[in-house]
Amino acid sequence: MARALQARSIDRGRRIDITMGNLPWWGFIPLASIFVRGCIVTGLRSISVGPLLLLSLGALSCGSSRHLQSVSLQPAQATANNAPVQFAATGAFTKPPSPQPLTSKDVTWCASPAPGGCPGNINPGATVDQNGLAHCVPGWAGTTYIMAGSGLTATSMNPDSGSQFKVSGSAKLTCP
Repeated sequence: MARALQARSIDRGRRIDITMGNLPWWGFIPLASIFVRGCIVTGLRSISVGPLLLLSLGALSCGSSRHLQSVSLQPAQATANNAPVQFAATGAFTKPPSPQPLTSKDVTWCASPAPGGCPGNINPGATVDQNGLAHCVPGWAGTTYIMAGSGLTATSMNPDSGSQFKVSGSAKLTCP
């Protein structure tokens, strides 16, 4: 049993004749028949939409040539007298606007016993959240570094060795 349906429409000055009378009718699976018929009709429109979609995705995937060159933290040195310390990161870029304030979308924050990267499974003496707010670990006294950077990569498979930044800045935090 075949059902005949013909439609004529005009699309940008071109006449399109759609005939679906030759499609089999699957009485036992009516939804499949409707789906197949719908795909045939919408398939005509995808011819013009497909290349436009690919061009749009290609344009969005092109990166800019603006790269982060250096990071500086303010204050450069602070003492946490039983209170948290707020640090702010500023980045210098290869193209304007530069320098400009950095956010948690731009950099990763961590506390480290030495500048350059984030430690592995060790206690650096302080913690810092992704907004740059640093706290000393209770009972720990000494100097640690607050780091902000981008391009964090693992240096080895050993979880104790930590990770290194490609571009970073550091500040000293003294915990009494």
